[in-house]
Amino acid sequence: MSRALKDYPLVALKGEELEGEIDFARIFGRHGPVHIEIGVGKATFLLNEAKAQPDVNFLGIEWARKYYRYAVDRIGRWEVKNVRIIRTDAATFITDFIPDDSIECFHIYFPDPWPKKRHHKRRLLCPANLEQLLRCLKTGGTIRIATDHAEYFEVIQKLIADEQDRLEEIEFSPTAGAEPGEITGTNYERKYIKDKRGIHTIAVRKI
Repeated sequence: MSRALKDYPLVALKGEELEGEIDFARIFGRHGPVHIEIGVGKATFLLNEAKAQPDVNFLGIEWARKYYRYAVDRIGRWEVKNVRIIRTDAATFITDFIPDDSIECFHIYFPDPWPKKRHHKRRLLCPANLEQLLRCLKTGGTIRIATDHAEYFEVIQKLIADEQDRLEEIEFSPTAGAEPGEITGTNYERKYIKDKRGIHTIAVRKI
């Protein structure tokens, strides 16, 4: 029998409790740089990166309820104090609740590619959503993206190329939890490497 997942109120950020722009200092109980991961999955990246950077505040956004519950339970059991996780639609949440010039880094690892053409409008990375990421990002802040989907990666490259006056490409360095041969150290990456899929990455800095 699988272990019952616990809720940890200090980890789980409830959308219904938010009113207007987020005050990160209140949510985390301290001031500090803020990183956001969109699509936390099983929180492997968040767990390793938050432990490696204890001075950084990490906010994870996850829509799938089963992954959200798993991630909250995992972060809570490890007693990682600098992570909060919310279950919500990322694009709407960022637009409605994240203040201008407040984020040091967005981590977007293996977003759903919505491969069918009629579903492309559901993709996270599109001109309107990129504009919101740039609004929230501090000058010098970064966006780090990884995907196994070649066509989606071409679309992402074009989106970034169209913003060359505001974004410059930088090296995509491996994350704290990446093992030899890995880049992001996420469960999805490990699955895709095992399936021998190509992994495409790009990192950019706001000028």
